[in-house]
Amino acid sequence: MERKLTITTNKDWKAALRGAGKAADAAMKRGSYQGETLNFETPGAFFSHLTANRWAMLDELQKTGPAVSVRDLARRLGRDVRRVHDDVVGLTALGLVERADDSVLCPYSDIHVDMHVSRLAA
Repeated sequence: MERKLTITTNKDWKAALRGAGKAADAAMKRGSYQGETLNFETPGAFFSHLTANRWAMLDELQKTGPAVSVRDLARRLGRDVRRVHDDVVGLTALGLVERADDSVLCPYSDIHVDMHVSRLAA
């Protein structure tokens, strides 16, 4: 099964969690996989965790397929091993990458960002 992730921004994180729970419950009743969701309260929170370097890392891991070592990933990205390691730790905490022994991989075949900016109602 290919895993899919949707990243959202919703200030009301409780409502976002309830919505994800309802979708998961409905999918379980149908016996199907509905994907996974990661929510940030604001676009600023999203961008503070998912920097350009981290997006490049996710992109490289998507292209790579199977797990690679942090050292190999740093070489592919042309970055310092320590900085790549720090980013791997951050992305692991968010659940965007997984670690196995000395290697790292992105478990998602598809990552979709769903972000809205709208005018407040007067």
